[in-house]
Amino acid sequence: MSATFEVYEDRSGKYRWRLVHANGNIIADSGEGYATKQKATQGIESVKQNAPDADVVERDS
Repeated sequence: MSATFEVYEDRSGKYRWRLVHANGNIIADSGEGYATKQKATQGIESVKQNAPDADVVERDS
């Protein structure tokens, strides 16, 4: 597998997730802290279910 989801607790005690490539680069992150590890895991599942074939759209600034 070329990437792994990681769940971790941040300095403020909130849970976050990040998607890490095998080379160590962070590909994506939750962008927000969750109150529980379960909620962070649900966020990962939401990304997996809702964006497996998401289109890429260019937007003007």
